[in-house]
Amino acid sequence: MKVILIKDLSPLGEDGDVKDVASGYARNFLFPRKIAVPYNEHTVKLLEARREVIESRKQEKRLDAAGIKEKLESIHFEFTMPAGPNGKLYGAVTTQTIADELAKQGHQIERKRIELAGSNIKSVGKYKATIRLYENATAEITVTVAGQEIKTETKAPAQRPGRRHRDAEEQTAKAGTDGQTAEAVPAAAAPATAGATASPPAEKSGETGQAAGETAKE
Repeated sequence: MKVILIKDLSPLGEDGDVKDVASGYARNFLFPRKIAVPYNEHTVKLLEARREVIESRKQEKRLDAAGIKEKLESIHFEFTMPAGPNGKLYGAVTTQTIADELAKQGHQIERKRIELAGSNIKSVGKYKATIRLYENATAEITVTVAGQEIKTETKAPAQRPGRRHRDAEEQTAKAGTDGQTAEAVPAAAAPATAGATASPPAEKSGETGQAAGETAKE
């Protein structure tokens, strides 16, 4: 379906452009919002009557684009990003990164109007970015990406005891166990031996006394 735009609508076009669009898109979006009108004999006459005004606005946009181009190309864009020793970034500089930086400097430029080779920057270095301004006017800016190395502390792994060290500990533990056993055995055996030795004399003494009594009786 052919329509005539009566308002600027990026990226479709601008006021006065004739465009072919889907009929549903025109009826459900463009016409209700008064962004476009159907292309017919009546609207073409209205367009011709506005031609001078439309061309005057376009000329103003061309002049604005030329001024913006000069300003942008005089700015040096530099970004510092975390990077590894080989210069590879841990993140990336994207068209959105550049658009955000442009906004900080007072230039409201849509991300989709910024072009980068490879869509983003993943290594430190110097690059070129192209910004589409108006019609065929573009600005080429220089983007420098510097790396910021991230230092990380590495903990030394815990050392496992060597075989000799383990053997020495086992021998020390075994020696301590044997010493405790050797001390415990005599202490327990001493009373038992003393008791066994003392009993027989008492019994013999009784027998001797009995024999003496029998001798005296005789």
